[in-house]
Amino acid sequence: MSRQPSLTQSMSALHTWAGLVLGWLLFAIFLTGTLAVFDRELTWWMQPELQDRQVDQASAVQVAQRWLAANQRDASAWNIGLPTARDPSLSVSAGEQRRGQRTLIDAESGEQITPRETAGGSFFFRFHYTLHMPRFLGIWVVGFAAMAMLVAIISGIIIHKKIFKDFFTFRPVKGQRSWLDGHNASAVLLLPFHLMITYTGLVIFFLIYMPAATDALYGGDRDALLRELRPDAQQQQGARRGEGGRPSREVQTASAAMLPLDHFITLGEAHYGAGMLSSLSVAQPGRVNARVEVRPLLGSRLELTKGEALAFNAITGELLRAPPPTRTSLLVQKVMAGLHFAQFGGYPMRWLYFICGLVSSAMIASGLVLYTVKRRRQSAAQGVWLRQVEWLNLACVGGLMLACVALLWANRLLPADLAEREGWELRVFFGAWLAALLHARLRAPLRGWLEQLAASAVLLLGLPLLDLLTALAVPDRIRLGVDLTGLGLGALLALAAWKVSTRPTATVRAARRAPAAMAEVQS
Repeated sequence: MSRQPSLTQSMSALHTWAGLVLGWLLFAIFLTGTLAVFDRELTWWMQPELQDRQVDQASAVQVAQRWLAANQRDASAWNIGLPTARDPSLSVSAGEQRRGQRTLIDAESGEQITPRETAGGSFFFRFHYTLHMPRFLGIWVVGFAAMAMLVAIISGIIIHKKIFKDFFTFRPVKGQRSWLDGHNASAVLLLPFHLMITYTGLVIFFLIYMPAATDALYGGDRDALLRELRPDAQQQQGARRGEGGRPSREVQTASAAMLPLDHFITLGEAHYGAGMLSSLSVAQPGRVNARVEVRPLLGSRLELTKGEALAFNAITGELLRAPPPTRTSLLVQKVMAGLHFAQFGGYPMRWLYFICGLVSSAMIASGLVLYTVKRRRQSAAQGVWLRQVEWLNLACVGGLMLACVALLWANRLLPADLAEREGWELRVFFGAWLAALLHARLRAPLRGWLEQLAASAVLLLGLPLLDLLTALAVPDRIRLGVDLTGLGLGALLALAAWKVSTRPTATVRAARRAPAAMAEVQS
């Protein structure tokens, strides 16, 4: 009679298969999510026509007001995107134009700027939660992968009986043991981060993943739920039509002089803090019922402040509406979303999330590699399956890194006036990823890792030179930051490629010792 597997053995199998089957998806989700931490900075780098004028928001809004008064005097609404530390551009639009239809103007001269079309850093943000699938389908696939991540985390905690010891254990220059120590140490060190980022990612889309309450209490009407959670939303819509309903034609056409818009920057900063404003909009500009709404940055507080605004009378400056206190249930969800998006704490917090994301990506990649190394010396019956896993590991890890940096190179090398330029950038991204997949399928695993790591390292190390040769002005602080980060990541990948190239014999010996090393972590 065969023995029933112990809890540790069962959890070990669950950890292995949950990590392997969805590990490729999880690596893509974590890597692109890590890059999305600096999505605005990447977009700025990918539009070298823009220049950081170091203009404060009060001065910039005066330039925007003059431009709109000269070019959109009769528009029903003005919208102004204010320059911030992460995005120093000044944008304007009129009427119901969306963000993608905005006009960029110079924050000093007021001249219109036409930057190149680009996928920008927002591509990594969208890919992070949709995998470039149709939005609803992508959210469900990513949610399934996130649940697998939670399973892998919890099962990993159970099988690590020596979890405290693993926190302090790292044996360098020990081949397979060093990889295993690195995998364990990164998992234990960042365990709170892994639990937080995975759980909060699921909470963001709780209405999609758990619709039962909405179906039962609101008949599936999501808007009814949101209206009850945010009763001020209807008030805002009604206020835009005028007090007491739609104003008469005579009131709509009556003109009046508005206060300078920089006055409302001062009022907004008095409420949210200096430098904490993101945009300003004017309804019915130049009329007696003109209203100004001032919106904060998403990171003005820990909770996500999307949709929040202060409303003022544009003629007198009187405060008409302040954001009401948030209901506890909605506040919890906003705080969870704020924790996931890292919109609080400024650049120190953003860099912390970026480093944690890189370490997490390395943890997932090392777990995928450890699976193949452990089984490389086992029976030939597993040879076909193992070979598929090996080239998929290389294609999904090395290939995705290569595709990401190829997107940056394509942004600078494609003609600036190319038609459908954003689409061509994405073709380069997926084309490079496909080429990496074919390369991984045709090359021996060790050789494939060396070549793809080296290719990514060369492209990243060459990023500052590419910027210098194709920049339209002296690199500013944001572009220089992207260049230096690329240089640092390129150096790390070059070191990894060098390690692979100089120790092939040690890698084979480590593979033979792998079963004993893997058994040690389960003891």
